[in-house]
Amino acid sequence: MRRKMSRRAFLKYSAAIGATTAMAGVPTLLRAQAPEIKIASIQPVTGVISDIGISMRRGNQMAVDDINAKGGIKSMGGAKLRLLLGDSEAKEDVARSEAERVIKDGAVCLVGPFLSGNAMTIATLCEQRGVPFVMDVAAADDITRKGFKYTFRVFPTTTKFADSMLFYMDKIMKEKNISKIRGVVTNTGDLFGRVQGATFIKALKDKKFPIEVLGHIEYPLGIQDLSAEISKIKALKPDVLFPVARPGDAKLMIRELYKQRVELQGIISPGSPGWYEPEFIRDMKVLADYVMDNVPWYNPIGKMYKEVNAAFAKKYPGKYIDTNSGYAYLGVLVIADALERAKSTKPDDIVAALKKTYFKQDLMVGLAVAFDERGDNINADTAMIQIINQSIKVVLPEKAAEAKYIHPMPKQLWERGA
Repeated sequence: MRRKMSRRAFLKYSAAIGATTAMAGVPTLLRAQAPEIKIASIQPVTGVISDIGISMRRGNQMAVDDINAKGGIKSMGGAKLRLLLGDSEAKEDVARSEAERVIKDGAVCLVGPFLSGNAMTIATLCEQRGVPFVMDVAAADDITRKGFKYTFRVFPTTTKFADSMLFYMDKIMKEKNISKIRGVVTNTGDLFGRVQGATFIKALKDKKFPIEVLGHIEYPLGIQDLSAEISKIKALKPDVLFPVARPGDAKLMIRELYKQRVELQGIISPGSPGWYEPEFIRDMKVLADYVMDNVPWYNPIGKMYKEVNAAFAKKYPGKYIDTNSGYAYLGVLVIADALERAKSTKPDDIVAALKKTYFKQDLMVGLAVAFDERGDNINADTAMIQIINQSIKVVLPEKAAEAKYIHPMPKQLWERGA
């Protein structure tokens, strides 16, 4: 005859079976799963600067993947990060609607968005919604001058760009025995372009720097024809062109300078994309050579840079870590570091942790990421890079230099061939 099992005996038997299966590596229903933490990346992956947006999204995503592969956010039980993706299309209204969408979908922190105008829009919304926002790339000073509580920036400000540019130009002019430069400044008409161009010109005037600005030419972002603007530049006969550009108009500018045979001693950007993207160098070939750009850049001797760049190049053949993808990667690391120390996804806890950030890194030129009372990274810096033999080299500061800068250009554009 079968004997009925008592309730106590049944529970004891069940516990023993559960322990045995767990030891055998079979998951049980009672085993808790690590929570998931949603953060969001909003980048311009379509539109007039899609090449940059795609590169930045890749940097954001690779950082998330690397953090998860190393155990996630350990202070919260190994919680894995999940990256919600947004596309601003390089438009401010779309940037706002995408930010609104990812916040509704549960993002506890946002990262992005390259364009300063988009950053201002997102920062304003995040302030209203009480959601932390870390700008990986966006330079306009005004964004962090609004008293925002929830916005932080790992990237340099336009003021930092101008100060570094004058430091490097002073060194170049002294070493080359140049007493004065006659220049033309150009910039796109978006927020970053306007602020970057104006800040550079103001710094020259305020410090009575020996660069005479013969003209300041502005044109719309996404312009398809720069022939009239280049004609004006040719008529002014500058020694150096100081352009603030994007990838599309940088190509237009170089082609038109070549076509109109504009004679220049150099093309030196006060700081902007357009000049270092792989697509620009690939398409312009020898015409890209000798362009200099004062940009936040990777640290070529940094251990972190070497590891991250190798992984990036393996994952995306033909690509490499540059200003945008590098800062996109760094921005996510800063968020993860804050989450680790906050041990919480509550907005105010994340903000408190971000304020105390001291994130050591040698991925990008500059020291550890640390924020001031405005939310700006006090250690963000720039390097002077130059395209030499269709390869990008850091030429200043000397401690990070891979090559000696070349100025003036040894050959004019039309002398190199198309």
